[in-house]
Amino acid sequence: MADIDEGELRKEVDEVLHGTKRNQGPQVFEQNGRSDIKHVMGVISGKGGVGKSFVTGILAVELARRGARVGILDADITGPSIPRMLGLSGVHATGEDEMLVPVTTKGAIKVMSANLVLESETDPVLWRGPVVANAIEQFYSETIWGDIDYLLVDMPPGTSDVALTVFQSLPIEGVVIVSSPQDLVQMVVGKAVNMANMMRVPILGLVENMAYLTCPHCGEKIEPYGPSRLAETAESFGISPLGQLPIDPALAAACDQGTIEDVLPEGLLPDAVQTIIQVSELMDAALGRG
Repeated sequence: MADIDEGELRKEVDEVLHGTKRNQGPQVFEQNGRSDIKHVMGVISGKGGVGKSFVTGILAVELARRGARVGILDADITGPSIPRMLGLSGVHATGEDEMLVPVTTKGAIKVMSANLVLESETDPVLWRGPVVANAIEQFYSETIWGDIDYLLVDMPPGTSDVALTVFQSLPIEGVVIVSSPQDLVQMVVGKAVNMANMMRVPILGLVENMAYLTCPHCGEKIEPYGPSRLAETAESFGISPLGQLPIDPALAAACDQGTIEDVLPEGLLPDAVQTIIQVSELMDAALGRG
């Protein structure tokens, strides 16, 4: 496991608490009286197709395995893959007192997603920006989340107005950036880094997905996109490398079948999970929360 610079984490927490890392914009979504969300973390990418939702699912499962109360707000409105991944395909969210009730997975992760309110998960989401923003507000402010230690926000890919809405309106304490080791990775990661910096949201670090695969016959490690550029890319932007993920057909099948809570190997992305926990603990200590 890579060393985590606690001094840097303390600096980030101090900046959040004193406002220099916040830019909430004209509208801030508020929690309702039936929700107690302690920490909100985002998972972002500069482009689609790099496995951002998969990383969100891994972080949620790993935090839940450690005993945390976890929720996922699927802000990727037009590409909501979280429900299927977590075994909620065909399930619908319910309502109570004119509010939404998130669906809970077998592993006790609470989920709110566009696919949980559509009649069919294959229905296209033909919503313009303001409608999407209203949906995200409903998923946060008009949903009965209950007690949540970590609400992970699966952000839409890229730097669209939806991502802007999330950054401006939700109390994001930090983001994990997801990339893949292709030629344009530095440009793509740069977009995500610059967006987070412009919105003054702390960057927890970088995860590289699809970094390699293991030959099922000889066990050789194969890098289909070339050598890993995780360390190089993270260093170039002054952020922390938080781990690699392989191309694994078994995990891809588990996502399609909705069984990742059952088959996900223990201890994936330990640096990313530990960083989220450390930032949260430092925030709690600074606020005097137990």
